[in-house]
Amino acid sequence: MSFNLSNTLVIGISATALFDLKEADQVFREKYAEDKDTAIVEYRKYMLEREDEPLEDGTGMPLVKALLELNKYQPKDEAPLVEVVVMSRNSPETGIRVLQNIRNKQLKISRHAFTGGESVVDYLDALM
Repeated sequence: MSFNLSNTLVIGISATALFDLKEADQVFREKYAEDKDTAIVEYRKYMLEREDEPLEDGTGMPLVKALLELNKYQPKDEAPLVEVVVMSRNSPETGIRVLQNIRNKQLKISRHAFTGGESVVDYLDALM
């Protein structure tokens, strides 16, 4: 059975807009400058070691919270008014930290795509 979103506003947001990932990005850039061949492995290790650490809200968080709040006006047995999908070029392993923070903040976000460096464009049709 397919998920009917014909009456739902589906919003795609990057993990870096939802959460402030400047520190993690800086770590990746430093690792990449040191050794391009091991940078991704080191970055994944860095993120996995911190998977339970809280992330600060990103610039898009207030908008996402406000949009998700609109769903309280929709009857329980109907599709949500708004669905938020997180899309990131990060790997699924590094996405664990993002997902943990989504759960900890009790955001009603259940769909995501962590593409491991590939473009998220190929996933748009499936997620929207």
